[in-house]
Amino acid sequence: MSASSNHYCNLLKLCCQSANHSQAKTIHSHIIRTLPSPETFLLNNLITTYGKLGNLKYARHVFDQIPHPNLFSYNSLLSVYSKSRRVSDMQSLFNCMPSRDAVSWCSFIAGYAGCGMVADAVKVYGLMLRDGAGNLSRITFSTMLVMCSSQGCGDLGRQVHGHVVKFGFEGYVFVGSPLIDMYSKVGMLLDAKRVFELMPERNVVMCNTLVTGLLRSGLIGDAECLFGEMSEKDSISWTTMITGLTRNGAGRKALEKFREMRLGGLGMDQYTFGSALTACGGLLALQEGKQVHAYVVRTDFVDNVFVSSALVDMYCKCGSIKAAETVFRRMSCKNVVSWTALLVGYGQNGYSEEAVRVFCDMQRSGVEPDEYTLGSLISSCANLASLEEGAQFHGQALVSGLISFTTVSNALVTLYGKCGSIEDSHRLFDEMNIRDEVSWSALVSGYARFGKANETIDLFERMLAHGLKPDGVTFIGVLSACSRAGLVEKGHQYFESMTKVHGITPILDHYTCIIDLLSRAGRLEEARSFITKMPMRPDAIGWATLLSSCRFRSNIEIGKWAAKSLREIDPQNPASYVLLSSIYAAKGKWDEVSKLRTGMRDKGIRKEPGCSWIKYKSRVHIFSADDQSSPFSDQIYAELEKLYPKMIAEGYEPDVSSVLHDVDELQKMKMLNYHSERLAIAFGLIFIPSGLPIRVVKNLRVCGDCHNATKYISKITKREILVRDAVRYHLFKDGTCSCGDFW
Repeated sequence: MSASSNHYCNLLKLCCQSANHSQAKTIHSHIIRTLPSPETFLLNNLITTYGKLGNLKYARHVFDQIPHPNLFSYNSLLSVYSKSRRVSDMQSLFNCMPSRDAVSWCSFIAGYAGCGMVADAVKVYGLMLRDGAGNLSRITFSTMLVMCSSQGCGDLGRQVHGHVVKFGFEGYVFVGSPLIDMYSKVGMLLDAKRVFELMPERNVVMCNTLVTGLLRSGLIGDAECLFGEMSEKDSISWTTMITGLTRNGAGRKALEKFREMRLGGLGMDQYTFGSALTACGGLLALQEGKQVHAYVVRTDFVDNVFVSSALVDMYCKCGSIKAAETVFRRMSCKNVVSWTALLVGYGQNGYSEEAVRVFCDMQRSGVEPDEYTLGSLISSCANLASLEEGAQFHGQALVSGLISFTTVSNALVTLYGKCGSIEDSHRLFDEMNIRDEVSWSALVSGYARFGKANETIDLFERMLAHGLKPDGVTFIGVLSACSRAGLVEKGHQYFESMTKVHGITPILDHYTCIIDLLSRAGRLEEARSFITKMPMRPDAIGWATLLSSCRFRSNIEIGKWAAKSLREIDPQNPASYVLLSSIYAAKGKWDEVSKLRTGMRDKGIRKEPGCSWIKYKSRVHIFSADDQSSPFSDQIYAELEKLYPKMIAEGYEPDVSSVLHDVDELQKMKMLNYHSERLAIAFGLIFIPSGLPIRVVKNLRVCGDCHNATKYISKITKREILVRDAVRYHLFKDGTCSCGDFW
């Protein structure tokens, strides 16, 4: 090879390293001007350069200009077509080659394998064997094994392994590593271990491969043991352990490995930092996360989009939303992962409206959402009970095609269920091509919120019949449905089946469902007995649930016990005072009511004021009891005054027992008539067009009298009224409620 050819080859190599297309063309023009008859070796290098830079047209042009292309010329262009997934061009070139060697066959197989065309790759592999075993090489077997691994072809991989042994390649590390990787990825871990143990020589790559396989299978102990025995560990070894431990929920161990790696002075990459930050987020370890952040600042990864996105995610999971915003604002480059991390963070921290705002900013910046972004956004709309915005994003999912992703469809099923459109929720569920456990759980929970116990239980049984495994969320929906329908025995059966049949350990939420189940059914003594046998103490919700039922049943004894227990774990919770006051008020014990109110005042405890809101023309109208602040107050109060005599004529009798004030009956009835939900409903009757349902949201549980009154209003006005309170959905229609008066 001449000195000039060697010089040009070195320059072309630099062009590949810097991905400099224009410079490669400049060098090509110099070759044409300075070398009348360039050597074939140089032109082969030029073909490879254009191929690596993605310019297949120029690569083919150079090949066609070679007077007498040799085998290397053909292989160079064949490799370009193979790596570029140009199957048709690859086939044509291979078929017209005057001769072939091991490189030719390997490139041909790799082209099919890279496109996932397993059958074609196997056919070519067979043709190669018939052409002669001399064509086999370590690269051939590695290519076949990588294909088996990526396509999950365990049986084919085992056959290739047989050929590896038959032709004497089992001792090569270059073949052993992909063989171990293939077996571990298809779930044949014993075979992966056997290959590893029989290898006469092992290097760090092979050890890393088996460690990855062990961690992928959740065998943390085995992975730690192998890692400890490794005589040589590189940065990939440490990062593999940190990543694997994090994904297996062993965040604390992952952070310990991160510290050891840092003390050892080993180089870290974006995956090391990303996994360490994910571990911090999973552990809610804000201080450790800040320490990792400080270390990132001292490295070259402070502007890395992958690491910065992991920082945003970590701060969001640790509840430090302001820090997440700061990191996000300072990012010089943001991608869909960065935006999604902040959007999800807002949603997880209860800032659903901010999540919607972030999505709008993201679209204005020109970044297209993926299925995770849109799914998270729709979930935020579900938390806001914002059907209008959710429906808009439903349309976007249809237009973009992202609705085909299960993540997005599941979010939409949840959205419509939480917004009270259970029919739309079920329709979307039926239209899904693939339904997973989350899909079923979302629909089960949707029906449970409506108190449709029979439908909920039927769905749950169908889910089991389809062979799907329910999770804790599914059981919360089923147990809630049983509770609200008074199916005590059925609820107990499902609760027992969690551990005995499905291997799910109940958490506090499930025990709270059983407390609710027994309490709502009036079996307060059983509820007390159940609580004393629980493996953990109830939380504030559990005690408040029992206390609420004691108020409904006027049980002072258990009510006092529940109130005292609630004050012990949550002294500032007003429920222990308010609900017990209701019990005393119902018994006419106003002195006791006065004592409780004095105690609340002395301790600075305030009852959360009840409020209801309704959305009209993209604006939310909020009402509190006896509210006069609305510009439409005169119309609203006139509407209620007009409805009241019609309700009385239909048989409505005000229930003043929920009014905890020592005033006359007439004043109590007047106070009831102006509760926040009634003001919101009156607003809806005035402004929401007939034919459309009136949708009201309340921050507290709807009182018994308002529940009864709304039934009469729906009958008189012939309107559907949907009320979402702190407990569940109520669909009022023709004088009835979907909850069956059991909530």
